[in-house]
Amino acid sequence: MIELEKLNEFTESHGALRTGKGLVSGVIALTLAILCFLGVLAFHFPEYLTTPQLRKSYDVTVIRTIMLSAMAIAGGISLVNILFNRARWLATFAFAVVAITALLGGHKVEVDPNFPDNTPYIGLDWFILDLLGSSLIFIFIEKLFALRKDQPIFRAEWQTDFHHFIVNHMVVGFVLLATNLIVHKFFGWAASDGIRGWVQGLNFWVALFLIVLVADLVQYWTHRAYHEVPVLWRLHAVHHSVKSMDWMAGSRQHILELLITRTLVLAPIYVLGFSKEVIDAYIVIVGFQAVFNHANVSVRLGPLRYVLVTPNFHHWHHSQDQEALDKNYAAHFAFLDYLFGTAVKSTKLWPEHYGVLGDYVPNGFVKQFKFPFTWKG
Repeated sequence: MIELEKLNEFTESHGALRTGKGLVSGVIALTLAILCFLGVLAFHFPEYLTTPQLRKSYDVTVIRTIMLSAMAIAGGISLVNILFNRARWLATFAFAVVAITALLGGHKVEVDPNFPDNTPYIGLDWFILDLLGSSLIFIFIEKLFALRKDQPIFRAEWQTDFHHFIVNHMVVGFVLLATNLIVHKFFGWAASDGIRGWVQGLNFWVALFLIVLVADLVQYWTHRAYHEVPVLWRLHAVHHSVKSMDWMAGSRQHILELLITRTLVLAPIYVLGFSKEVIDAYIVIVGFQAVFNHANVSVRLGPLRYVLVTPNFHHWHHSQDQEALDKNYAAHFAFLDYLFGTAVKSTKLWPEHYGVLGDYVPNGFVKQFKFPFTWKG
């Protein structure tokens, strides 16, 4: 019970981890242990806990090797910390999770591939992969090119953004199903074999530029509407309530905004009929920019910042500075804001403060989920 109380107190806190006390290694061990535990659940129930598009590309042998290595690292770190009394409460919990994972079969769980792809599912595998990949890549980048060097990994309100991260990944199946149904029902009439044939005949790089441009034009005007239409701002204010920018900040997004935006962006992509290879490349670009442009990194890219959206460009969009309000809407191509007259023109390199003016959006995932329906402003 004491260990659980300490763990609960720890997860509700924020700030830099003290080195030399077993906290850093303990967090690494616990994170790996939990991811392995979730991975075992995905092994046991793949039809309900894995994403159909991803499971087709998995090399199970590689995944088993990674899981075994992660379990060994987590278990080894935990055992050493327990023996040397370094954050023993954290190490004990991590070791217990590793033990439970092993008892459930660990990396040896047999997977039956004979199940239908149309089973309703939770994107647990997508959550595991994205959390592991994003944290490894972007925490390293943030430490290497930090904008605010005194900002810790576990900064204030990180719990809220992590809850958004979890939920938005878990409901990926629902979002994909809903967006596909809406797009086919309301935009199917616009699809033309002639236009689709022309688009699919384009050079890969030309088609990739076109899909990003088309998507960003839709994104720009949708984003602008979120700021200029009061009822839509109720949803978007949740995203803008983040007060510290880092790789996790972009996850703070109301599920209804996520659904609306993805539907509107997917519509022209579906109508124009881009190839799977082009769409897959676009998804990689979207995923990287969505995280990178919110990250705590000092990146401006010189003259290219007038063409491409950079962290500097998007940080200004999140600024409380008067000169930056309702500016910098583009997600990929910064020149769209210069074209439509909504680019920030400041003499300062970076904004000073982030968040919503008046700070009226409550902290906490549940409160933010209810906010658009309860706000009296």
